[in-house]
Amino acid sequence: MARILSLVALFAVWQFAALESSPRYLPAPGAVFAAIAQEAQSGALFSNLAMTLWRVAAAFVLAMTLGTALGIAMGRKPLFDKIADPWLVILLNVPALVIIVLAYIWAGLTEAAAIGAVALNKLPNTAATVREGARAMDAGLDEMARVYRIAPMARLRHIVLPQLAPYIAAATRSGLSLVWKIVLVVELLGRSNGVGFEINTAFQLFDVKLLLAYTIPFVAIMLAVETFLVQPFERSVSRWRPRAA
Repeated sequence: MARILSLVALFAVWQFAALESSPRYLPAPGAVFAAIAQEAQSGALFSNLAMTLWRVAAAFVLAMTLGTALGIAMGRKPLFDKIADPWLVILLNVPALVIIVLAYIWAGLTEAAAIGAVALNKLPNTAATVREGARAMDAGLDEMARVYRIAPMARLRHIVLPQLAPYIAAATRSGLSLVWKIVLVVELLGRSNGVGFEINTAFQLFDVKLLLAYTIPFVAIMLAVETFLVQPFERSVSRWRPRAA
């Protein structure tokens, strides 16, 4: 209920600001929703949203898979951690725009370059988060696994992943918000479709109404993913933790 009231207040502020401004700079909510309906009716909205969501999903899965594996390895193997840490620090500090531009220069304006650039921007954050979880794992459970000679896959499933789940959930939440923002930049710079491409087109035409017409549905989808998927997952994997009195 609080979220709904907050959104209502946001639209009220938007409506008031639009009345005090020029429609060229800030169109009213009604005009923007009319533009959304027009783009939806033509089919352009759904096709561009679908392409952007595909890139978000592909880059997110790739970054989470590789980043989790790297984080576990760094957290469990001190020597590997010392070797890989400088690379991780470099990736954490290289601007996303540099990675995107280099990916397009080296691999061309391709889908693989776009997804790879986004994944490479997210990977170090996941690795750093999961590494902390791997370092904090219970040594006693590892000792038990060795004594009972538990198979590697069973150990990963029943001992490692349950302890890392809260860290993976944290990486998921921060990573999803990062990935979809970078995807828009990737589309703006080098793709011929997607929400980022349409936003770039609206910018060139100085069409704020069209810009918001593509931004709002995409943000709404990301908000729904956060509310109905990410937050329940985070609560589920953290329910074993004792609550503060």
